[in-house]
Amino acid sequence: MRVLLVSPQSKVWSSPKLLPLGLAYIAATLERAGHAVRIWDAVVESTPLESVLAEGFDFVGVTATTPLIKEAWQAAETAHAAGARVVLGGAHPTLLPEESLAKPYVDFVIRGEGEDALVELLANLEAPWSVQGLCYKDETGAVVCNPERPLRRDLDALPFPAHHLFPVERYSNLQPLTDGIIPNARAFTILTSRGCPYGCIYCSKSISGRTWRPRSPESVVEEWHWLVHEQRATEIGVTDDVLNLQLDRVKRICRLLIDEGLNKVPWVTIHGIRADKTDAELFQLMKKAGCKRVGFGVESGDQRILDIMKKQQTVDQVREAFRLAKRAGLQTMGFFMFGLPGENEQSMDATIRLAVELNPDLANFMITSPFPGTELYEMILRDGQLFSHDWADFAIHDEKAHFAMGEVTAELVERKWHEAYRRFYLRPSRILRQAGKRDTWRNLPVYLATAKRFLLDLQGSTRRQGNTEKPPCP
Repeated sequence: MRVLLVSPQSKVWSSPKLLPLGLAYIAATLERAGHAVRIWDAVVESTPLESVLAEGFDFVGVTATTPLIKEAWQAAETAHAAGARVVLGGAHPTLLPEESLAKPYVDFVIRGEGEDALVELLANLEAPWSVQGLCYKDETGAVVCNPERPLRRDLDALPFPAHHLFPVERYSNLQPLTDGIIPNARAFTILTSRGCPYGCIYCSKSISGRTWRPRSPESVVEEWHWLVHEQRATEIGVTDDVLNLQLDRVKRICRLLIDEGLNKVPWVTIHGIRADKTDAELFQLMKKAGCKRVGFGVESGDQRILDIMKKQQTVDQVREAFRLAKRAGLQTMGFFMFGLPGENEQSMDATIRLAVELNPDLANFMITSPFPGTELYEMILRDGQLFSHDWADFAIHDEKAHFAMGEVTAELVERKWHEAYRRFYLRPSRILRQAGKRDTWRNLPVYLATAKRFLLDLQGSTRRQGNTEKPPCP
């Protein structure tokens, strides 16, 4: 069967431009089952979707997160008009399958991980009731949801992602993983585990569940070797939700990378690792294994807020992790959030002060977004005011507040978010330090473009100061 997998493009200016690894896994699984697969990722494609569909496809799969669901529906409608049957998957359709199946151009929704379910669906199109994790419309038009599919435990048995279906160099040019240290890089991502057992109130577990399933270190390093020697990777990004849950496992991966001579290719952790699951030896091994930068999910500088969000880590653990990572010679990145339940101006000030104190090489400040399916979303529906039910407004990298609750107001959140960027990035000591780095000058056009966008956002926020009232929920 000819299958097209579609990833819509985000309208959010700072959204990641990374190869969609989930589709790459699904494509590889479909190819192994004998299907002909093509991938259309709107981020890098120059050919319109309509033109690609004209080549003739039996089945089209579209993936979507909450901010992208409208674009996913548009792609599904286009595919349906071209005569293909359409399935939606990803975080948002998993949580709200009935919403997507209400569209006449959506035939199926797969809940949870899609590799096995999609292969099974294509083999049982006339018997959809037999496919676990599938939702569909019966002959009366009613939505039927089959029992959930158990999560796959043996991740080592999955084929390596189908990177050959992607124009890899286009992703590297859009967003180099290692900040342009390698011109014209070929950047790849790798997943060494799936899921996260923690219960942070802002995080959805719609795909992976509240579980953590690791690949064996040997399987990870085998793929790493394949990326470097077969795919010609010059930089690699690790995309795990929680890479270091088992400390000994990460250390073994690092030792194997060193033993195999794979430490010459720089790599980074794209998401934040746990600050409370580290020690000095880990960072030393990561450095020897070729790691250039490690990220941490700091979130807040106020312990009270960390406890409210159920982060299960302390500010002192964060400080110690940064200290050890820097001592090992690693660059650091911190992820910080504004507008969490229970926040006030003092707690947001504490977050800014902690960011300045930690002084990571990169700091990412995000306005909290209440995604459906999270505890945070339910809290706001119950005790707060959600400003919009338009899913396109639920982007974490946008400069707009998404809700009000208690002392968390739109004016306060947006003001402190902008203040955080100013106080962190416009410090004279930081500017002087960055000016002395070769990478800064190589990436100057990118930094200037980002600064321009940030200043435009700041002007928009300033204009709103006179009227901070938000429209009520419809």
